Amino acid sequence: MNTLLMKTQLNWRTLRCQHQLFKGYYQSLLPLLAMPLSEAPLMAMDLEMTGLNPQQDQILSIGLVPIERGEIPLARAEQKLVQIRGSVGQSATIHGILDNHLVQAVTIEEAMTWFINQTYGRVLVAHHAPLDCRFLQQDLLTIYHQAMVLPAIDTLMLEKHRLLREHSAIQEGSLRLGACRERYGLPIYSAHSALTDALACGELLLAQIAAMGDGTKLTVADVLYQSV
Repeated sequence: MNTLLMKTQLNWRTLRCQHQLFKGYYQSLLPLLAMPLSEAPLMAMDLEMTGLNPQQDQILSIGLVPIERGEIPLARAEQKLVQIRGSVGQSATIHGILDNHLVQAVTIEEAMTWFINQTYGRVLVAHHAPLDCRFLQQDLLTIYHQAMVLPAIDTLMLEKHRLLREHSAIQEGSLRLGACRERYGLPIYSAHSALTDALACGELLLAQIAAMGDGTKLTVADVLYQSV
């Protein structure tokens, strides 16, 4: 049922889409919906931004970590620093990226081309996925003049559903990436970057899948549905 629903939504977006790049992106995801999650090609991602408002703040870096059949090939993990308008300002205290770090950074246009190419035919995974997706979708709209929806598995929502099944209330801060990882016995990474957080997110998803039981029965569509 979840597969049919997600496939219907994705087919509708494909038919409505006028841009061939985005149309092909949607079509590359269709055959993945019915695949067991443990076998599907995934891409964990994380962004660092100057703030939390996609209408006025900007992407500073993008980290991408592939997941292949339940394993993470670290040699293929990548990060891009992205040029911005103006200065990083006070946001540097959060992410540690300074203005001089962006001298050799790629343009946002180059970053979005790279992002689409790297994630083509892969299901996105992120912790608090709606925030990252809104930033990406805003830049894609600005560059390509075509609205796009990026389907993504949200490890935060998966954990929220699990906790609510076990408890009547969720404690403040218990859904942060580090707190979620700690419950599965995963190490806390001291370094903070888009690449490190993407890796942390990918590892969290694998731990969540293992805790769910038989990953061969859980489909991509099932988990995307739970991420809404």
